Amino acid sequence: MKRRIRRLAWILWPSFLLACVVEMGMFALVDPGDVHWRGEPLPLSRQGLYTVAFFVFWVLAMGSSALTALLAMSRREVNKPED
Repeated sequence: MKRRIRRLAWILWPSFLLACVVEMGMFALVDPGDVHWRGEPLPLSRQGLYTVAFFVFWVLAMGSSALTALLAMSRREVNKPED
């Protein structure tokens, strides 16, 4: 169980930090009020757009970190039955 929690922390924490950096970088260059989807302005406030974008970036970074963690596992760890 400790190994699972540690692996989850290896995935969540770096992806959270990356999402923070990407969020700051993106919105330093892009004004949230100027963001449009299919030619229409988004029906979100600036804060709402910041929030949605952060979670999108976090999920994308989690996917990358999870794939890295999976590829770093040995064959035994991958095929080991659940405790």
